[in-house]
Amino acid sequence: MASSSANLWVLLGLGLAGILIMAKKLTRAVKEDFGAFIERLQLLPPPQPAPPKAPHPLTGLTFAVSDVFDIEGFVTGFGNPDWSRTHKPATLTSPVVAALVDGGATCTGKTVVDDMAFSLSGENKHYGHGAPTNPTSPARIPGGASSGAAVAVAANFVDFSLGIDTDGGVRVPAGYCGVLGFRPSYGAVSLSGVISVSGSLDTVGWFAKDPSVLRRVGHVLLQVPYTAQRNPRSVLISDDLFQLSKVPSSWVIQAVIKSIEKLYGRQVLRHENIGDYLALKIPSLKSFHTKQSNGEGKSSPIRLLANVLQTLKSHEFRQSHSEWINSAKPSINPVISAQMTTEVLGPIDTKIEKCQTIMSDLRAAINALLKDEGILVIPTTIDPPTKLGAKEIMSEDYLIQTSTLSSLASMSGCCQVAIPLGVYDKCPVSVSLLARHGGDRFLLDTLQTMYTSLQEQFDIASKSKSSTVVTQEASAEMAKEKGNQAFKDKQWQRAIGFYSEAIKLNSSNATYYNNRAAAYLELGSYNQAEEDCTRAIDLDKKNVKAFLRRGTAREMLGCYKEAMEDFRYVLVLEPNNKRAAQTLDRLKKFFV
Repeated sequence: MASSSANLWVLLGLGLAGILIMAKKLTRAVKEDFGAFIERLQLLPPPQPAPPKAPHPLTGLTFAVSDVFDIEGFVTGFGNPDWSRTHKPATLTSPVVAALVDGGATCTGKTVVDDMAFSLSGENKHYGHGAPTNPTSPARIPGGASSGAAVAVAANFVDFSLGIDTDGGVRVPAGYCGVLGFRPSYGAVSLSGVISVSGSLDTVGWFAKDPSVLRRVGHVLLQVPYTAQRNPRSVLISDDLFQLSKVPSSWVIQAVIKSIEKLYGRQVLRHENIGDYLALKIPSLKSFHTKQSNGEGKSSPIRLLANVLQTLKSHEFRQSHSEWINSAKPSINPVISAQMTTEVLGPIDTKIEKCQTIMSDLRAAINALLKDEGILVIPTTIDPPTKLGAKEIMSEDYLIQTSTLSSLASMSGCCQVAIPLGVYDKCPVSVSLLARHGGDRFLLDTLQTMYTSLQEQFDIASKSKSSTVVTQEASAEMAKEKGNQAFKDKQWQRAIGFYSEAIKLNSSNATYYNNRAAAYLELGSYNQAEEDCTRAIDLDKKNVKAFLRRGTAREMLGCYKEAMEDFRYVLVLEPNNKRAAQTLDRLKKFFV
């Protein structure tokens, strides 16, 4: 009996050990791969040319491609097993992939995309891991559509990777994973051998960690002639779009300004409100009506632009893939299902015609704004990456919110590069530079020049946060002391100016409001004095001077009942306060 029991424990122990070993192996497999690849392969470059010919431009580099690019002999899966099941292996390799291999790079595998490359989260229920692991923020989504390609670069599996960018499919995951992401001008790179999501919006995009690698890949794919490098003549910072960002915009803007001043001089800097510019230059945007989510009222121009983008994308996606979806009846992402059944307000032909008019107007507006040598600076994304499995990822509103900033380049066809700056609250921070349509080489050259400086300046800005606060507080105290001296000299208006300066630098100090109220009382400005005293009391509930001065202001305004309440409260705080007691006694004789 004892022997049987012992054998049972041995078997259980071995079983548990086996489970732990298998679990460890599976965990290691996921960690080693980060869930980025769906298929490993190898496309080798041709032999190097004999001297004196130059070596291939991408010699020694490795890359991966998103699972929307055809590679001869392999099925292009489009992020959906049912698509793979119903399609045959490609008979030709995409010209873009072939050009990179011919340029000396080695292709090492195919990477994960969102289901049918449609969403922007990077999550895909068809893969056991749900989404590739974001190496920078493992508990958060990597972003999509080209999630695997971004992760492959972020995790150092390859030197660069290819993705598809329709409404942010390269730029969003670049921002979320802390790598460089480039969307070229619309039509600048061939889409032959690439599965389409939306023909009017699709571009090939690429990721890298090294700006020189990003630029070398660009020179191969863009096939632009050599020109001397040009410096930006204007750098526009979009203040209103930075206000949308959840990252402290002052850090990013400060980094951009310091970098620009150092490299090109202050004279090239300008500030722009892109929302106002769009409203002025694109009248066709005003006539675009959408169903507002969450009971929203009138949308901002940039939010409307994202709605236009998603309307056009959904329409063209349906045109390309509804026949297959209806016949194959695949298991697809609910976001796609919702788009297939979405009702469009008004006749669809009219709606799409409006979308195309807006695209044309926007391209003209952006080209006019930036001209040949202008750069627009915006945040890459509004929000940091959402936590894995969040419900909002499955909503149409998430698509619109996430593509809001991406819509500028997607709809205008201009080029954009997402640049990692550093980390805030354990999430990557990214800024984007945009150039006019056709300004791809100029943008890549500008990135090469600015990249290191931007990161250095962001690091300085983020580290100096606390010292900046100290400096502002110290400056506020200096302004207060100047106000106190002006008050002693009976220069009441001058004192008010100094106290106002102190409040502007530090609006959470009750003393500054209290002192300004005293100066207002001397000038007979009783309403302003009462208001300042109320602000001081809000900040400090036991501020005796504020209650005394507000009581005086209220008495002079004829609000005797309220004045008496203030003096009574002073006596609660300071029972022996003679001024409050005498004033209260005097008021009682006349008004009680």
